Amino acid sequence: MIRAVESERQVSAPVLAAYSYCETVTGQQARNFAYGIRLLPTSERRAMSGLYAFSRRVDDIGDGTLAPEVKTARLEDTRALLTRIRDGAVDEDDTDPVAVALAHTAKVFPVPLDGLDELIDGVLMDVRGQTYETWDDLKVYCRCVAGAIGRLSLGIFGTERGARGAERAPEYADTLGLALQLTNILRDVREDAEDGRTYLPADDLAKFGCSAGFDGPTPPAGSDFAGLVHFEVRRARTLFAEGYRLLPLLDRRSGACVAAMAGIYRRLLDRIEREPEAVLRGRVSLPGREKAYVAVRGLSGLDARHVSRRTVRRRA
Repeated sequence: MIRAVESERQVSAPVLAAYSYCETVTGQQARNFAYGIRLLPTSERRAMSGLYAFSRRVDDIGDGTLAPEVKTARLEDTRALLTRIRDGAVDEDDTDPVAVALAHTAKVFPVPLDGLDELIDGVLMDVRGQTYETWDDLKVYCRCVAGAIGRLSLGIFGTERGARGAERAPEYADTLGLALQLTNILRDVREDAEDGRTYLPADDLAKFGCSAGFDGPTPPAGSDFAGLVHFEVRRARTLFAEGYRLLPLLDRRSGACVAAMAGIYRRLLDRIEREPEAVLRGRVSLPGREKAYVAVRGLSGLDARHVSRRTVRRRA
């Protein structure tokens, strides 16, 4: 999978304006995502912003206050727009800048746009209020809303020519998406409960006495909430370890982007592990200076080199 490259002169003014809009959306709304994509070359950064802006539109429909039937209709309208993009039916002078940007991205990069259909499917699960009995059930949702985004992003990044094991890159990208989403679920457990949503598997909740849910700043009476969190943290760490095998398959700046985004979430996971009940009191986050440090570390290639050495030792 080789990256496409397009010079500034080849990009028309309407497309540049569309990308500028998407970059503004990304900068304002993508708290953690933006730190990673700043490390990319211009064409890849723009493409990732277009991908993010479309994904954000889908998420905002699902998270909004509209009635479920209205959300469903709007999500299907968005799916119809995606079909137009896939069919090359969006012109550069279209009035929707997100559609223009994503349509251009799809022409320049081999992005698997079906992944955005999966995202819409995942958000429809939210609209229907779906719950998950087992981790295998939850994985289906996580693959829709996060694993698919990992695979779409890989279409923009590409893999290094001659990289050993590159055929497994989509699998690693998908797994890394699962790790990020599970971290999100742990971080937002109280916020989601207030919105009437439960993502953690029912059998895990029962195992640790947490089936009553999380409607307050303290764990359910008699529960082992810390045990539940540590159990899910270990699961997320296993996913991160597998997903990080993507890094040596990418070029330096794409690897830095992925390392920065994943590194921020791994540090969030560390904080959640140290103080599990903090997620019941509010959203756990990292200060800007720590995110900047993670981005610099990613650009240095430390994480990619670490994964490469570990992989070589395993093969030996």
